[in-house]
Amino acid sequence: MNEALDQLVALLRDAQRVVVFTGAGISTESGIPDFRGPSGVWTKFDPNEFHIDRFLASEESRRKYWLRSNDMYAQILEARPNAGHRAIAELERLGKLSAVITQNVDGLHQDAGNSPERVVELHGTSRFVACLACDHRVPRKEYQPRVSADGEAPACDKCGGLMKPATISFGQMLTPASLERAAAATNTCDLFLVVGSSLVVYPAAGYPLIAVERGAPLVIINQQDTPHDAAATLVLQAASGEVLPAVVGALAPGVQAAPFSRPT
Repeated sequence: MNEALDQLVALLRDAQRVVVFTGAGISTESGIPDFRGPSGVWTKFDPNEFHIDRFLASEESRRKYWLRSNDMYAQILEARPNAGHRAIAELERLGKLSAVITQNVDGLHQDAGNSPERVVELHGTSRFVACLACDHRVPRKEYQPRVSADGEAPACDKCGGLMKPATISFGQMLTPASLERAAAATNTCDLFLVVGSSLVVYPAAGYPLIAVERGAPLVIINQQDTPHDAAATLVLQAASGEVLPAVVGALAPGVQAAPFSRPT
Protein backbone atom coordinates (compact mmCIF):
# COMPACT_ATOMS: atom_id res chain seq x y z
CA MET A 1 0.00 0.00 0.00
CA ASN A 2 2.84 2.42 0.81
CA GLU A 3 4.21 2.04 -2.71
CA ALA A 4 0.78 2.72 -4.20
CA LEU A 5 0.35 5.81 -2.02
CA ASP A 6 3.74 7.09 -3.13
CA GLN A 7 2.72 6.57 -6.75
CA LEU A 8 -0.53 8.49 -6.23
CA VAL A 9 1.32 11.34 -4.52
CA ALA A 10 3.67 11.55 -7.49
CA LEU A 11 0.77 11.62 -9.96
CA LEU A 12 -0.97 14.37 -8.00
CA ARG A 13 2.22 16.38 -7.63
CA ASP A 14 2.65 16.42 -11.42
CA ALA A 15 -1.01 17.22 -12.13
CA GLN A 16 -2.61 20.66 -12.32
CA ARG A 17 -6.12 19.85 -13.59
CA VAL A 18 -7.35 16.95 -11.48
CA VAL A 19 -10.91 15.70 -11.89
CA VAL A 20 -12.24 13.78 -8.88
CA PHE A 21 -15.20 11.51 -9.66
CA THR A 22 -17.10 10.33 -6.59
CA GLY A 23 -19.77 7.74 -5.96
CA ALA A 24 -21.71 6.39 -3.01
CA GLY A 25 -18.62 4.78 -1.49
CA ILE A 26 -17.25 8.07 -0.21
CA SER A 27 -20.51 8.96 1.52
CA THR A 28 -20.97 5.59 3.21
CA GLU A 29 -18.10 6.70 5.42
CA SER A 30 -20.40 9.55 6.52
CA GLY A 31 -23.20 7.12 7.38
CA ILE A 32 -25.23 7.40 4.17
CA PRO A 33 -26.10 3.92 2.84
CA ASP A 34 -25.07 3.03 -0.68
CA PHE A 35 -27.55 1.60 -3.16
CA ARG A 36 -26.16 -1.76 -4.28
CA GLY A 37 -24.24 -2.99 -1.25
CA PRO A 38 -25.33 -5.78 1.13
CA SER A 39 -27.16 -3.24 3.31
CA GLY A 40 -27.86 -0.77 0.53
CA VAL A 41 -31.02 1.15 -0.25
CA TRP A 42 -32.17 -1.35 -2.87
CA THR A 43 -32.26 -4.14 -0.26
CA LYS A 44 -35.03 -2.17 1.48
CA PHE A 45 -36.86 -0.51 -1.42
CA ASP A 46 -37.84 -1.59 -4.90
CA PRO A 47 -35.88 0.57 -7.38
CA ASN A 48 -38.97 0.66 -9.61
CA GLU A 49 -40.67 2.78 -6.95
CA PHE A 50 -38.22 5.55 -7.87
CA HIS A 51 -38.85 5.49 -11.61
CA ILE A 52 -40.09 8.78 -13.05
CA ASP A 53 -42.97 6.99 -14.83
CA ARG A 54 -44.18 5.65 -11.49
CA PHE A 55 -43.99 9.14 -9.99
CA LEU A 56 -46.08 10.56 -12.84
CA ALA A 57 -48.60 7.71 -12.85
CA SER A 58 -50.86 8.63 -9.93
CA GLU A 59 -51.26 10.62 -6.74
CA GLU A 60 -50.90 7.44 -4.72
CA SER A 61 -47.55 6.59 -6.32
CA ARG A 62 -46.33 10.13 -5.67
CA ARG A 63 -47.23 9.85 -1.99
CA LYS A 64 -45.28 6.59 -1.75
CA TYR A 65 -42.35 8.24 -3.49
CA TRP A 66 -42.31 11.15 -1.06
CA LEU A 67 -42.52 8.88 1.98
CA ARG A 68 -39.54 6.81 0.80
CA SER A 69 -37.63 9.93 -0.18
CA ASN A 70 -38.26 11.44 3.25
CA ASP A 71 -36.51 8.52 4.92
CA MET A 72 -33.37 9.00 2.82
CA TYR A 73 -33.46 12.78 3.20
CA ALA A 74 -33.50 12.43 6.99
CA GLN A 75 -30.29 10.37 6.82
CA ILE A 76 -28.64 12.95 4.59
CA LEU A 77 -29.53 15.74 7.01
CA GLU A 78 -27.67 13.90 9.77
CA ALA A 79 -24.57 13.25 7.67
CA ARG A 80 -21.35 15.25 7.89
CA PRO A 81 -18.36 15.33 5.53
CA ASN A 82 -15.70 12.79 6.38
CA ALA A 83 -11.92 12.89 6.01
CA GLY A 84 -12.17 11.91 2.34
CA HIS A 85 -14.47 14.83 1.52
CA ARG A 86 -12.22 17.24 3.38
CA ALA A 87 -9.12 15.96 1.58
CA ILE A 88 -10.78 16.60 -1.79
CA ALA A 89 -11.60 20.13 -0.66
CA GLU A 90 -7.96 20.53 0.32
CA LEU A 91 -6.93 19.57 -3.22
CA GLU A 92 -8.92 22.58 -4.41
CA ARG A 93 -7.21 24.86 -1.89
CA LEU A 94 -3.86 23.56 -3.10
CA GLY A 95 -4.77 24.60 -6.65
CA LYS A 96 -4.84 21.05 -7.98
CA LEU A 97 -8.56 20.50 -8.55
CA SER A 98 -10.36 21.24 -11.80
CA ALA A 99 -13.73 19.71 -10.87
CA VAL A 100 -15.56 17.23 -8.70
CA ILE A 101 -17.96 15.14 -10.75
CA THR A 102 -20.25 13.35 -8.33
CA GLN A 103 -22.98 10.76 -8.57
CA ASN A 104 -24.03 11.68 -5.04
CA VAL A 105 -26.94 13.96 -4.15
CA ASP A 106 -25.99 14.73 -0.54
CA GLY A 107 -24.09 18.03 -0.96
CA LEU A 108 -21.25 16.89 1.30
CA HIS A 109 -18.55 18.12 -1.06
CA GLN A 110 -19.85 21.67 -0.72
CA ASP A 111 -20.15 21.26 3.05
CA ALA A 112 -16.52 20.12 3.17
CA GLY A 113 -15.38 23.31 1.46
CA ASN A 114 -15.41 22.67 -2.29
CA SER A 115 -16.62 25.64 -4.31
CA PRO A 116 -20.14 24.97 -5.64
CA GLU A 117 -19.03 26.04 -9.12
CA ARG A 118 -16.46 23.21 -9.16
CA VAL A 119 -18.96 20.50 -8.16
CA VAL A 120 -20.93 18.82 -10.96
CA GLU A 121 -23.89 16.94 -9.47
CA LEU A 122 -24.73 14.52 -12.28
CA HIS A 123 -27.68 12.96 -10.45
CA GLY A 124 -29.09 16.15 -9.00
CA THR A 125 -29.34 17.26 -5.40
CA SER A 126 -31.47 16.33 -2.42
CA ARG A 127 -31.22 19.90 -1.13
CA PHE A 128 -33.81 21.35 -3.50
CA VAL A 129 -37.29 20.51 -4.71
CA ALA A 130 -38.05 21.31 -8.35
CA CYS A 131 -41.18 21.67 -10.46
CA LEU A 132 -41.30 19.16 -13.30
CA ALA A 133 -43.18 21.66 -15.48
CA CYS A 134 -41.34 24.98 -15.07
CA ASP A 135 -38.23 23.96 -13.06
CA HIS A 136 -39.04 26.42 -10.25
CA ARG A 137 -36.79 25.44 -7.34
CA VAL A 138 -37.28 25.71 -3.60
CA PRO A 139 -34.79 24.72 -0.88
CA ARG A 140 -36.03 21.43 0.51
CA LYS A 141 -35.66 22.60 4.09
CA GLU A 142 -38.33 25.21 3.31
CA TYR A 143 -40.59 22.88 1.33
CA GLN A 144 -40.33 19.75 3.50
CA PRO A 145 -42.59 21.02 6.34
CA ARG A 146 -45.36 21.46 3.76
CA VAL A 147 -45.35 17.74 2.87
CA SER A 148 -48.08 15.96 4.84
CA ALA A 149 -47.50 12.95 7.07
CA ASP A 150 -48.98 10.69 4.39
CA GLY A 151 -46.73 12.07 1.64
CA GLU A 152 -49.00 14.60 -0.03
CA ALA A 153 -46.82 17.34 -1.55
CA PRO A 154 -48.13 20.81 -2.52
CA ALA A 155 -48.10 21.87 -6.17
CA CYS A 156 -45.69 24.43 -7.59
CA ASP A 157 -46.40 27.96 -6.37
CA LYS A 158 -45.48 29.36 -9.79
CA CYS A 159 -47.39 27.17 -12.24
CA GLY A 160 -49.24 24.48 -10.32
CA GLY A 161 -47.02 21.69 -11.64
CA LEU A 162 -45.80 18.60 -9.80
CA MET A 163 -43.00 19.17 -7.31
CA LYS A 164 -40.33 16.53 -6.87
CA PRO A 165 -36.97 16.34 -5.08
CA ALA A 166 -34.34 17.69 -7.48
CA THR A 167 -32.65 14.30 -7.77
CA ILE A 168 -32.55 12.32 -11.00
CA SER A 169 -34.93 9.36 -10.88
CA PHE A 170 -34.69 6.23 -13.01
CA GLY A 171 -35.89 7.08 -16.48
CA GLN A 172 -35.35 10.80 -15.98
CA MET A 173 -32.92 12.66 -18.25
CA LEU A 174 -29.73 14.07 -16.79
CA THR A 175 -29.50 17.80 -17.27
CA PRO A 176 -27.57 18.87 -20.40
CA ALA A 177 -25.71 21.54 -18.41
CA SER A 178 -24.26 19.02 -15.95
CA LEU A 179 -23.29 16.64 -18.75
CA GLU A 180 -21.57 19.45 -20.63
CA ARG A 181 -19.65 20.60 -17.56
CA ALA A 182 -18.55 17.05 -16.77
CA ALA A 183 -17.42 16.47 -20.35
CA ALA A 184 -15.48 19.74 -20.49
CA ALA A 185 -13.63 18.97 -17.25
CA THR A 186 -12.89 15.40 -18.35
CA ASN A 187 -11.57 16.45 -21.74
CA THR A 188 -9.07 18.89 -20.22
CA CYS A 189 -7.95 17.02 -17.10
CA ASP A 190 -4.43 15.70 -16.58
CA LEU A 191 -5.46 13.19 -13.90
CA PHE A 192 -8.81 11.47 -13.37
CA LEU A 193 -9.33 10.18 -9.83
CA VAL A 194 -12.29 7.89 -9.10
CA VAL A 195 -13.32 7.67 -5.44
CA GLY A 196 -15.93 5.25 -4.14
CA SER A 197 -17.78 4.40 -7.35
CA SER A 198 -18.64 0.96 -8.70
CA LEU A 199 -18.52 2.48 -12.22
CA VAL A 200 -21.55 0.57 -13.47
CA VAL A 201 -24.08 3.40 -13.95
CA TYR A 202 -23.95 5.14 -17.33
CA PRO A 203 -23.47 7.69 -18.73
CA ALA A 204 -21.53 8.69 -15.60
CA ALA A 205 -19.26 5.64 -15.72
CA GLY A 206 -18.11 6.60 -19.20
CA TYR A 207 -16.15 9.65 -18.08
CA PRO A 208 -13.10 7.74 -16.74
CA LEU A 209 -12.70 6.00 -20.09
CA ILE A 210 -12.96 9.31 -21.93
CA ALA A 211 -10.14 10.66 -19.74
CA VAL A 212 -7.98 7.64 -20.56
CA GLU A 213 -8.66 8.07 -24.28
CA ARG A 214 -7.51 11.70 -23.94
CA GLY A 215 -4.25 10.54 -22.37
CA ALA A 216 -4.91 11.27 -18.69
CA PRO A 217 -3.85 8.75 -16.02
CA LEU A 218 -6.79 7.04 -14.29
CA VAL A 219 -6.63 6.23 -10.58
CA ILE A 220 -9.41 4.26 -8.87
CA ILE A 221 -9.90 4.21 -5.10
CA ASN A 222 -12.71 1.79 -4.27
CA GLN A 223 -13.17 -1.07 -1.86
CA GLN A 224 -14.35 -3.49 -4.57
CA ASP A 225 -13.31 -4.28 -8.13
CA THR A 226 -14.74 -2.09 -10.90
CA PRO A 227 -15.20 -2.79 -14.63
CA HIS A 228 -12.58 -0.10 -15.39
CA ASP A 229 -9.74 -1.45 -13.23
CA ALA A 230 -7.87 -2.80 -16.25
CA ALA A 231 -7.79 0.67 -17.81
CA ALA A 232 -6.41 2.33 -14.69
CA THR A 233 -2.85 3.42 -14.07
CA LEU A 234 -3.34 2.70 -10.39
CA VAL A 235 -6.01 0.89 -8.34
CA LEU A 236 -6.22 1.13 -4.55
CA GLN A 237 -8.78 -1.06 -2.80
CA ALA A 238 -9.09 0.92 0.39
CA ALA A 239 -11.29 3.40 2.23
CA SER A 240 -11.07 6.89 0.76
CA GLY A 241 -11.14 8.39 4.25
CA GLU A 242 -7.80 6.71 4.93
CA VAL A 243 -6.09 7.10 1.56
CA LEU A 244 -6.94 10.68 0.60
CA PRO A 245 -5.87 12.46 3.81
CA ALA A 246 -2.56 10.59 3.74
CA VAL A 247 -1.96 11.60 0.14
CA VAL A 248 -2.89 15.24 0.70
CA GLY A 249 -0.69 15.31 3.78
CA ALA A 250 2.23 14.10 1.71
CA LEU A 251 1.53 16.72 -0.96
CA ALA A 252 1.55 19.55 1.54
CA PRO A 253 3.21 18.51 4.81
CA GLY A 254 1.65 20.22 7.79
CA VAL A 255 -1.48 21.18 5.86
CA GLN A 256 -4.73 19.78 7.24
CA ALA A 257 -8.23 20.19 5.90
CA ALA A 258 -10.17 22.95 7.62
CA PRO A 259 -12.57 21.75 10.35
CA PHE A 260 -16.13 21.30 9.18
CA SER A 261 -18.96 23.57 10.22
CA ARG A 262 -22.39 23.17 8.66
CA PRO A 263 -23.59 26.36 6.95
CA THR A 264 -26.44 28.12 8.72
